[in-house]
Amino acid sequence: MTRISAFGDDALGTHDAVGLVDALRAGEVSATELVEAAIARTEAVDPQLNGLVHEAFDHARRRAGVPRPYGGYFDGVPSFIKDNVAVQGWPTMQGTDAWQPRPMRADGAFTRAFLSTGLIPLGKTQMSEFGFNAVAEHPRLGPVRNPWNPEYTAGASSSGSGAFVAAGVVPIAHANDGGGSIRIPAACNGLVGLKPTRGRLPWDGEHAQMPLHIVENGVVSRTVRDTAAFLREAERAFRNPKLPAIGDVTHPGEERLRIALCTKSVVSEASPEMRELTLKTAALLEELGHKVTEIENPVTPRFKDDFLLYWSFLAFATVRGGRRAKGPSFDRTKLDNLTLGLDRIAARNLHKVPVAIARLAASGRITARLSDTYDAVLMPTLSDATPRIGHLDPTAPYEQIMDRLIDWVAFTPLQNATGDPAISLPLAQSASGLPVGMMFSTVRGQEARLLGLAYELEEAHPFPRIAV
Repeated sequence: MTRISAFGDDALGTHDAVGLVDALRAGEVSATELVEAAIARTEAVDPQLNGLVHEAFDHARRRAGVPRPYGGYFDGVPSFIKDNVAVQGWPTMQGTDAWQPRPMRADGAFTRAFLSTGLIPLGKTQMSEFGFNAVAEHPRLGPVRNPWNPEYTAGASSSGSGAFVAAGVVPIAHANDGGGSIRIPAACNGLVGLKPTRGRLPWDGEHAQMPLHIVENGVVSRTVRDTAAFLREAERAFRNPKLPAIGDVTHPGEERLRIALCTKSVVSEASPEMRELTLKTAALLEELGHKVTEIENPVTPRFKDDFLLYWSFLAFATVRGGRRAKGPSFDRTKLDNLTLGLDRIAARNLHKVPVAIARLAASGRITARLSDTYDAVLMPTLSDATPRIGHLDPTAPYEQIMDRLIDWVAFTPLQNATGDPAISLPLAQSASGLPVGMMFSTVRGQEARLLGLAYELEEAHPFPRIAV
């Protein structure tokens, strides 16, 4: 197995983002040195990983040369932005070739919050078309590959961000999650991936217009403290008064938690390997003093059909409204088979959409009731190990893609419907040698609880890293 590593003896070293902030403040490195190192690393590994979709190196250099342009905590730390939020002067293609690229007139709401933290984006990362697939295998650009083994997928839809952070190109990068798209690439690439509570961070235009807000912005990182620090800093730029503050979480939580264990999704039991690895994580939790109780999945099988119908409706709105939203260059013949198949499903079932949305919106009652007995829930992030490139090829027949997708991505969509926070942590490894994510979820507004638990698990079971 050949790993793809960008780590080296340069200004970035093996530091995480918080470590780079410390080095900047100590005068050991400059923002310009960090950006130049990240550019060099991108150029070294992107031909193999294929994670970059829009290059903005000169923009990053200019930003690095301006002393504290935003004044944020991370000022000077290089990063990337996923290609589905608006950045002024950059195109937003959302993983498709269906229209002609055009520069955005202004930063989106999330981009403004992201930039306020001081992170310097080097460009945009590749994603699956509209974020619908759990892998990014663009018919023209090619697949985003896993740096642990390039024969395997890096997951999606925040695919390029996950691959670059794991490979050491940058320590932290933007990701967002409408059905698992932070947690899936975190699991595949051995990263920390936290989907925040609904409304924790601002939405960009198209996400803000959804009838049910299932997409949440966040980051993928190699350490718990980077994710915690990003949320702390983003909260200073955008504070939702309806949610309890996350605050500055810097150490393991002291509370011993009541944790429910579930290895059965609304579709089926996880693979034997995933179940065994999840039970090992449960044993670690019990060694740390937490109480773990195995439960049956409390979600009805109907949830799968409701989520698929709403997912299809989003594709329908995107396809049918493409010309109005993207201009006369929009060409639906350039869309992939998954997007077009979802559009067809919705067109045949539009009359069912309002009821499906209502049931999904009410799904939070299930997890709220569960919280009377348990503080958190442990599940495998994915039902099976990371697949090889081609397993979810978006040019394959729709039925094949969807059957395989539903089997693999069966645990993550629940928290998108409920709005609850969930975090994937790289606590295991598959027989193929790839990282495996374990997912913890809790009730709305309690990200601090998940971060405290994540710190504790990171100390007890240090996360794997790609060798330098």
